[in-house]
Amino acid sequence: MTRANELGDFLRARRDLVSPAQAGLPSHTSRRVKGLRREEVALLAGVSTDYYTRLEQGRERHPSEQVLGAVARALHLDEPAATHLFRLAQPGQRAATAPVSTVSPELSRLMDHFLGLPACVVGPALDFLAANPSGRQLFSDFARMDNQLRMLFLDPVGRRFYRDWERAARGMVSNLRAQAAPYPDDPRIAQVVGELSLRSPAFAGLWARYDVRPCTSDDKPLWHSQVGEMYLHYESFTVASAPGQRLLVYSAEPGTPSADALVLLRTLADDARTARPPRTGSGASTATTA
Repeated sequence: MTRANELGDFLRARRDLVSPAQAGLPSHTSRRVKGLRREEVALLAGVSTDYYTRLEQGRERHPSEQVLGAVARALHLDEPAATHLFRLAQPGQRAATAPVSTVSPELSRLMDHFLGLPACVVGPALDFLAANPSGRQLFSDFARMDNQLRMLFLDPVGRRFYRDWERAARGMVSNLRAQAAPYPDDPRIAQVVGELSLRSPAFAGLWARYDVRPCTSDDKPLWHSQVGEMYLHYESFTVASAPGQRLLVYSAEPGTPSADALVLLRTLADDARTARPPRTGSGASTATTA
């Protein structure tokens, strides 16, 4: 995932997404690029074309915050994308702490015994690190519950489970950009991006857009083979004690068919756990570790 000029890749991808009309520029002339030209971004940002070209080519190593802010406005970057721009242009501010891949026993116990709703813990590569019984049951149609992106793009169940697959795909890829940004040298993130880029043209196309948006909450239409269609609300919480980890919790509006579906999922999860042979050893958590 790490490239020699990731800042330039980001800037080129983002200016391709801004039309002259969006930028308030005339668009009647013939154009060889689908978005803004370099000189147009420079004009909008109030810098010289030569300076912006050097910035995009990776030859300008010390842009000021004022220049970066002006470029962000010229490219119509929202707050997450602008934060990503600053992180790429000022690499000294990148986080040095490696992500934690082990879920604490306390968090596992919280999910298992105090959260009746489906709950999971994911890492910055969107790997499932742990899940409570209801969380495992929610994703039980998939061949493996290992990585959100692999399940979405490579498992055929993904297009059935996510009722609005295109929206889910865009959101998940932009979320990966946001979650992975503090860990530019993490080998697991590079492995996931590399595998999906080779095996899924849909992922490769979305990854090349450089959309950056953390998904902290959303409403998701889902379909499960045992309970049917559900409209679930998704909340993502930062695990403060474990860098890179996020706790995902799925809920439904009380009194709706979706709420009834969650009750049925929990019953199915309890039945599956009862039928499962007892685990050997002491201190084993009921959470699933990827």
